[in-house]
Amino acid sequence: MDIHESGEMYLETILILLKKTGSVRSIDVGEYMGYSKPSVSRAMGLLREKGYITVDHAGLINLTDPGRKVAESIYERHTTLTEVLQKIGVSADTASDDACKVEHYISDETFSAIKNWMANCNQK
Repeated sequence: MDIHESGEMYLETILILLKKTGSVRSIDVGEYMGYSKPSVSRAMGLLREKGYITVDHAGLINLTDPGRKVAESIYERHTTLTEVLQKIGVSADTASDDACKVEHYISDETFSAIKNWMANCNQK
């Protein structure tokens, strides 16, 4: 399934909130991302239609297996890229902001090379 940057951001946010609190509602996603209720509602509808999330009768959002796979991939990219940028002297806030921009566009090949490089750096 094809997913755009905004969908990846929503899925990553859901994953982060699930890790922090154990349950997520649309209002939590909106507050975390700073988005309006109608924007979040539309995005949740699209993600549900594409099979990335489910929403139960109480309004709780859960990631499906494909949704979790995308969310974890983006989250891994974000955390790894943030770590790399901090290691080369970028401040934590700037590193996180920049990683958020890059995580959606970096190729799998380049990201894999960065992960391998980081693993070698961390062994030394």
